[in-house]
Amino acid sequence: MAHDNRPATLTSIRVWDPATRLFHWLLVAGIINAWLTWKYSDPLMRWHMWNGYGVLSLILFRIAWGVFGSSSSRFRDFLRGPRVVLEYLRGMMRGECDRHLGHNPLGGWSVVAMLVGVLVQGVAGLFASDDIMVEGPLTFLVSGGVISQLSSIHRSGYYLIGGLVALHLLAVAYHWVVKKDNLILPMITGHKHSDQVPAALHSGILWRSGWSALLTWVMMAGLLWTIINVWHW
Repeated sequence: MAHDNRPATLTSIRVWDPATRLFHWLLVAGIINAWLTWKYSDPLMRWHMWNGYGVLSLILFRIAWGVFGSSSSRFRDFLRGPRVVLEYLRGMMRGECDRHLGHNPLGGWSVVAMLVGVLVQGVAGLFASDDIMVEGPLTFLVSGGVISQLSSIHRSGYYLIGGLVALHLLAVAYHWVVKKDNLILPMITGHKHSDQVPAALHSGILWRSGWSALLTWVMMAGLLWTIINVWHW
C-alpha cells in the first residue's frame, strides 16, 4: 500500500483508483447488457447468463474492495450513520455545498443499495427458471416453490435496479446543475479539483495497486465459479 497522492495538475486531487473507476463503468455496461441479452438473446439465454456471471463477479469484487481496497473506496471511509445523513440532507435543503473526498453521506448509502440490489438480482438468477427451456445453474439445490419465488424476484428485480439507476442519475444531475459539482468526470479521470476536496484530505490517501485489484477480482471470480460448479461434481 502506498501513500502516493501527487495530483495530475496543480488544481486537481486524485480521489478514485483505476479499479474503482473500471468497476463502475463495467457495471454500467453489465446492467445495460443484462436487459439487451434478456430481450434479444438466444432461446437458451446463454449470453444473458454469462453476462450475469460477469456482473456477479464485479459485485463480489466491489464488496471485497470496499474492505481491502484504496481508502476512498472503503465502506468505512464513506458510510455514515443516520444522524450524519440527516444533517447532510438538511444542508442540501439550505443550499450548502459540503465537500467530500469521494462519496457524500447519502451517495455512500446509494452505492450500498445498488450493490445489494444487483447482488440479489444476480443470486436470484442462479436459481431462476422459465419452466420451459432455461434454468439457472443452482436450481437443483432448491424446491420448486423456492425456484418460483426466486424467478419472480429475478423478473421484477430489474425494475428496482432501474429505479435505483434513475435516482442515481437524478442525483448526478442535481450536483451538476445546482451544486456545480461534476461527479461524472472524476469517475473517468480519477481526479477532482482541489477546491472540491477538504484541505485535510489533499494528502495521505492510501492506494492499493492495480495488481491487488486484479488479484481480488480473480479470487472473487474463482469463488463464484466454485459455487456454481463444485456442487455439480
